[in-house]
Amino acid sequence: MSGKADPRTAGEGTTSRARLDRGRGALGPALELVHTGRAPTRAVLTAELGVTRATAGAVAAELEALGLIRVDARPGAAAGSQGRPSHRLELAEDGPVALAAQVHADGFRAALVGLGGRIVATTPGCETVDADPAKVLATVVEAGAELLRSAGRRCVGAGLAVPSAVAAPEGLALNPLHLAWPVGAPVREIFAERVRAAGITGPAFAANDVNLSALAEHRHGAGRGARDLLCVATGHRGVGGALVLDGRLHTGSSGLALEVGHLTVNPEGRPCHCGSRGCLDVEADPLALLTTAGRRPGPEGSLLQQANQLVREEYADPVVRMAAEALIDRLGLGLAGLVNILNPDRIILGGLHRTLLDTDPERLRAVVADRSLWGRSGGVPILACSLDHNSLVGAAELAWQPVLDDPLEALSRI
Repeated sequence: MSGKADPRTAGEGTTSRARLDRGRGALGPALELVHTGRAPTRAVLTAELGVTRATAGAVAAELEALGLIRVDARPGAAAGSQGRPSHRLELAEDGPVALAAQVHADGFRAALVGLGGRIVATTPGCETVDADPAKVLATVVEAGAELLRSAGRRCVGAGLAVPSAVAAPEGLALNPLHLAWPVGAPVREIFAERVRAAGITGPAFAANDVNLSALAEHRHGAGRGARDLLCVATGHRGVGGALVLDGRLHTGSSGLALEVGHLTVNPEGRPCHCGSRGCLDVEADPLALLTTAGRRPGPEGSLLQQANQLVREEYADPVVRMAAEALIDRLGLGLAGLVNILNPDRIILGGLHRTLLDTDPERLRAVVADRSLWGRSGGVPILACSLDHNSLVGAAELAWQPVLDDPLEALSRI
């Protein structure tokens, strides 16, 4: 057998490599298109990237070689389509994962999340949160590490969601009021240390839980396709908000934007932790609903679970209905003010607010329309968040972002 390469084969390899070299800068954008479901076929990928079909094919082949996507070699034509059917692009089912962790007032949980926001595995939720963040984060990271050992998957990094504003770039939790953690706790540094100690590769990140819910919903849920997306959610205590502009979280100059919980919606209302009165944080969260309805919170389940159950099962009770309507009206006032300032093209609601929207959608939409100039003229859509565990999915998005930015560089480091 001759040791010389077949000139036809060599030429094809050189041409393919040249196409990939030209398209290397498109690897990240291509992966993000598949990750967010915007490029289900190679034809769509070609059009979205604005490259030749050959270059798109080389880019898709490289992403497949990296173990991130799968190119279906037996494509099927869509109903009513003409011409040669395009190859389908799917995320690799056995590809890498990100470790996601979430801590909230009623517990914490870890999960493994693949591309596409798909939760691969989760730990049982823990219902006790220690006042020492280092103890909590050590426990949740070790639980995540055990998931990784069981799954045998490569990990691209780790992300943490916390119910606090997180200052950037230091990663300090500035107001973890409902966790009893110290103000200014260096949660990102502690989390990163625990991740390294557990032998988990890749970078570690931390951010506010509602910010991460908004990011997850924008990429994979009810916010997909919105340009200026406003997310407001109750979480387990208090009220948080987030804004996604052109696909990126708007976090302000130091990560502290959209503290919507401290909008005043009832000037004579309850005292707030911030020193004011009648803030959305204490007028429209699960504890506010239970208190207004005259229900004493019990030990069974979280406050969020108890409030959701009350609305879903006892809304016909006049006292419960009046309490829910009071919360809807106060939430509507807060949303109207945000609509006037931000002019979003979509609003999504999570936690108890999602339940209230499902229960009485017309009342909330009427309050927002009546109290906001742009709500009256533009009819801003108000939708329920659609993802389960969206804060966990958003935390994973933090870890996936370096891979989406530059797959070759990010994967070479893990």
